[in-house]
Amino acid sequence: TSFFPSPTCSRSKSRFYFVALPALFKQELHNTEAEEGGTATLRCELTKPKAPVEWRKGDVTLYPGLKYEMKQQGCAAELVIYDLEVEDS
Repeated sequence: TSFFPSPTCSRSKSRFYFVALPALFKQELHNTEAEEGGTATLRCELTKPKAPVEWRKGDVTLYPGLKYEMKQQGCAAELVIYDLEVEDS
């Protein structure tokens, strides 16, 4: 976390702008092998705890349901894919 004074600081009032650092990958996703009909878990680790995560397959955003489960604890984020099909590659 960093604080930077604005160029309009005066003696009576000081303004500070908060600059939040972006969440980056501390540990990126790795290829996972699993059998058709089984379950696969993809995991990554971020530099910020509870940073918002959006799981995507290509241009399609994935949402929790019968097929996908999203888990997040601290800096770790997981995507569980159930009932694997060839199209899930």
